[in-house]
Amino acid sequence: MARLEYKKLRSRHITMITLGGIIGASLFVGSGNVVRSVGPAAVVSYLIGGLLVFLAMRMLGEMAAARPAIGSFMEYARVGLGEWAGYFVGWLYWYFWIGVIAFEAVVGGSILAGWFPAVPQWLFSVVLLLFFTASNLVSARSFGEVEYWLASVKVCAILVFLAVGTLFALGLWPNSAFSIPNIWTHGGFAPNGWWPVISGVAIVIFSYFGTEIAVMAAAESENQAKGIRQAVSTVIWRILLFFVGGVLLIVTIVPWSELPNPKKEAPFAHIFGLFGLPGASLVMSAVILTAACSVLNSGLYSAARMFSALATRGLAPRIVAKQSRSGVPTFAVLTSTLGGYAAVVVNFVAPDSGIFDFIMNSAGLVALFVYAFIAVTQMRMRQKMTPEERAALKLKMWLHPWLGILTVGGVVGIVLVMLLTDGDGRTQVWTSLISVAVLAVFWPLVRRSLQRRDAQVLPDSADHSLSAVHTQDKRKHGIQQ
Repeated sequence: MARLEYKKLRSRHITMITLGGIIGASLFVGSGNVVRSVGPAAVVSYLIGGLLVFLAMRMLGEMAAARPAIGSFMEYARVGLGEWAGYFVGWLYWYFWIGVIAFEAVVGGSILAGWFPAVPQWLFSVVLLLFFTASNLVSARSFGEVEYWLASVKVCAILVFLAVGTLFALGLWPNSAFSIPNIWTHGGFAPNGWWPVISGVAIVIFSYFGTEIAVMAAAESENQAKGIRQAVSTVIWRILLFFVGGVLLIVTIVPWSELPNPKKEAPFAHIFGLFGLPGASLVMSAVILTAACSVLNSGLYSAARMFSALATRGLAPRIVAKQSRSGVPTFAVLTSTLGGYAAVVVNFVAPDSGIFDFIMNSAGLVALFVYAFIAVTQMRMRQKMTPEERAALKLKMWLHPWLGILTVGGVVGIVLVMLLTDGDGRTQVWTSLISVAVLAVFWPLVRRSLQRRDAQVLPDSADHSLSAVHTQDKRKHGIQQ
C-alpha cells in the first residue's frame, strides 16, 4: 500500500493540472476563428460558455466530494441513472479523447516538422505518442510530473501575455498606443449582430472541455478531498483570467477585422510579434507545441482511466481493467494509444478519405453530452439522498435544482443553434448522433452480458452465505474443522 501511495499525484500536480489543464491549442489558435466571426463580442461567447462549464463543474464537484471515483462522472451516471447512462457517457468520452490524442499528435508533429523539415511529419507524431505512452505507463505520478511542467509553460506564457498585453493596450509599452476603443470603433461591439455571439458559444464550449480532468486526477491524489475542492473552486477565475481575459486583450490590441487568418498565424503569435519581444514567433510556436503535448498527455490519461472504469463495471472487456503494481491500467493505456496510432495513420495515408474528419466531427457533441449527464445525474443523486446525507455534503450546488435545469437547457440550446447554423456545427451534430446510434446497437449485447454476470454472482453469494451458516453451526456444536 505504501508503494502505491508513493505513486499517487501530489498536491502541486493537482494544482498545475487544475491551472493549465484546459489551456490548449484551441485557445492559442482557435480563438482567432471565433473573433473573426463574432467580433469583439466574442468575449460574451466565452463568458456564456464559461458559465455553463462552471455550473457543470460545481455539480460534478458535489458528487466527487461525496464519493471520489476514478472515471468520476461515468460512475455517477451509472449509479444515479442506471447502467445504460454509464455505458453511453463512458464510451463517448473515451471515443472523444481518442480523436483528440490523434489530433494533438498531428498538430505537434506538424510543428516539429516545420523546425526539422528533413524528418517526416508522421514520424514526429509517432514519437510523441510513444513518449507520452511511456510516461503514462510508469505511474499516475509520472503523468502528473510531465503534465506539471507542460502546464507550467502554458500558464507562464498566458501570464506574460496578460501582463504585457494590458500595458500595450493602455499605451504604456514601448511603441504602443491606447487601443481600448478597438472594442467598439470598428463596426461596434457586435458588428455581425447577436446571433453569431450565440452560435459562437457552440464553438468556444469545446475550448473548455477537459476541465473535468482535474476532478478525475484528484481521485488518484494523496489528498482527494482537498484536490477536488481545489479543482472546483478555482475553475471560475481560471476561465475569467485565461480565456475571457486573453480574448479581451486580443480584441483590444488588434481591430477584430484586421486579425490574420489563424491558419496562417495564430492570434497570440501575431500579438506577441507586436510586443517586439525577441524571438516571439519561435517562442509562441514552442508554447503551442507544449499545449498540444499537454493535451495529448492528459487526453491519454483521461481515456485510459475512463476505459478502465468501464471495464471494472463490466461495460468493456475485463482485461482492460488490469493494473500494474503502480496502479496504472496498463491495457487501457495501450489500447487507447492504439486508437491514436490508427487515426494518425489514416490521416497521413489517406488524408482525403474523410475518415479522420469523421472521427473528429463524430465526437464533437461529447462535451455537451457530458455536461448534460452531469447535471441530470447530480439532480437525481441529490433527490435520492436522505436529509442527513444532504446536510453532510462538503460541497453543494447552489439553487438546486434550478441551476441544474438551466445547465441542461443551455446544452439543448447550443445543440439547436448548431443545427440551425450552416457548416461544421450541423455536421458535428449529425455525425455525433451516428456514434451514439452505433453505441445503441451494441447496448443490448452489453446489457445481456451484465445480466449474465449478475445471475452468476447471486448464486455464488448464496452458496457463500450457506457455507458461512453451516460453519457457524458446526462451531456452535463443537465440531472440529
